[in-house]
Amino acid sequence: MSTTATFSRGTDLAVIGAAGKTGTAVIAALETADTTPVRRVVHTARQAGDRAVDLETGAGLVDALSGCRGVYFIAPNMHPDEPALFERFLAAVAEAGVDHVVYHSVAWPYTPAMPHHIDKARCEDILHASGVQWTVLQPCAYTENFASVLDGSVDALDVPYDPDAPFSFVALSDVATVAARVLVEGTDIHHGATYELGGPDSVSVRQLCAVAGRSVEIEQVSVPVWMERHGRDLPADTRERLAAMFDFYDDHGFVAGSAVTAALLGRAPARVADLVSSMPRR
Repeated sequence: MSTTATFSRGTDLAVIGAAGKTGTAVIAALETADTTPVRRVVHTARQAGDRAVDLETGAGLVDALSGCRGVYFIAPNMHPDEPALFERFLAAVAEAGVDHVVYHSVAWPYTPAMPHHIDKARCEDILHASGVQWTVLQPCAYTENFASVLDGSVDALDVPYDPDAPFSFVALSDVATVAARVLVEGTDIHHGATYELGGPDSVSVRQLCAVAGRSVEIEQVSVPVWMERHGRDLPADTRERLAAMFDFYDDHGFVAGSAVTAALLGRAPARVADLVSSMPRR
């Protein structure tokens, strides 16, 4: 898709997907970093000021984005057709005259073995050709995906891949801080940039549990067993995408560089131990 935006030089910032864990963190980081008004754009309004839209049809997007100079977009996790969703969003961006799109992609987007990564690679390609000004963030897996281990609320964990596979876990709060900086500083600095955001260490799930300071029993289970325990209510497409991701993790892990993360934060990214010490114990 190619569009030519007529920039309105709006003032507000917006976060698409503001009700999710990433969107919530980005909103909080923006409110800490800057006084620019921030719009929470969600599927279902739950609090005062929420702007409800339908990403599946694009309904409400133009109104929600009009008057914005920058917008952060994160799609629903494992969406079955993120590129189509993203094209509808970009059409609304062009009509609303938004200056800057910050797209939440993923580290290693061009990985044919993981279909949801390939969808994000396609979205990056669509964005490059869209005519809007853009920045892409490519975060690794969040350390907080294992929050129940970090806060001590579980003493057993089953994983559907090698628990010794390496990961560059990155703190969600660090990704949100980077996102806020990119949105606030805008296109004069960040247009055309793609930022890979990894954590500072290569850490396996087994090592992450050890850093948490408790004895956690780790069981490696097959993907079908994990799905039976944890994914029975998920749509078939989501189960297939997760299974492909778990198989990839089993073979390769998931690592990414931390140099860009550190440069954009202006400090070292948070280590697993940093998050353990900051979380209330249960």
